[in-house]
Amino acid sequence: MEFNHETVLLNETVDNLNINPKGIYVDGTLGGGGHSELICSRLDEGGLLIGIDQDEVAIKHAKKRLEKFSNRRIFVNNNFSNIKDILKELGIEKINGIIMDLGVSSYQLDTKERGFSYMQDAELDMRMDRSKSLTAREVVNTYSEKELQKIIKLYGEEKWALRIAKFIVKERQETDIETTSQLVDIIKKAIPAKARRDGPHPAKRTFQAIRIEVNNELGILEKAVKDISEVLETGGRICIITFHSLEDRIIKNVYRELAAGCICPPELPICQCDNEPVLKIITRKPLYPSEIEVANNPRSRSAKLRVAEKI
Repeated sequence: MEFNHETVLLNETVDNLNINPKGIYVDGTLGGGGHSELICSRLDEGGLLIGIDQDEVAIKHAKKRLEKFSNRRIFVNNNFSNIKDILKELGIEKINGIIMDLGVSSYQLDTKERGFSYMQDAELDMRMDRSKSLTAREVVNTYSEKELQKIIKLYGEEKWALRIAKFIVKERQETDIETTSQLVDIIKKAIPAKARRDGPHPAKRTFQAIRIEVNNELGILEKAVKDISEVLETGGRICIITFHSLEDRIIKNVYRELAAGCICPPELPICQCDNEPVLKIITRKPLYPSEIEVANNPRSRSAKLRVAEKI
């Protein structure tokens, strides 16, 4: 299957990197290579792109897509959360910019056997990095009712989380839940018919929640952004695209924390903390896809881009 992925907020993201043709830039979520392709087109032979992805298939396809460019390219099968270790191994101290397009790629959603999609029947998997052991099947069949309710409510923002968790636990007492279609049927039974008529597919939020849990997508974000801020050159940019309100909140808050100056209590007449701002927030409000982009790619609808610059 061809690695097709609709690149979201392409120009907005790459334009905000303020690319130096001889600079070092990181695509922390290489995916289909769309952002990297535009970055490479703006680098000369002295420039370097480091493409990171935890999916080996993504790296294989991106390598082929980017081989037409003359700039230097390094591909790393890893997670952007390990950015410090990755750069240390490459002998690189500082970078001029990084982008991260969070969430699942169109390719992963559309590849039936990856088990991400509630629209196609497959084994429950949902691992972005297939070398990891935790799968959606394990989450669904071994987590307690309380744990299931918590992740479905928190990560899926699903108001029927308790009923869905109860129905999952009841069903698995009879037989293991092994496929996406089994899980979809359980979710449909759990959500009252009237509530299923409006809004997105009834399984969308639960599948999103389980995917986030399997891949620890939210757990790594805050530390990753702080680590990135340490390896950015002065004037270097960090551009992050989110698709989920919890992701966006984490990014917004960590940018704000790193952009803060004095954090002493207001009643102190003289600063005692010596806290210096690390980042300058470029996008006070996030950038959204245009109406044309949403019409062409409905999956971009919930995307938000936030940009910050190293001081």
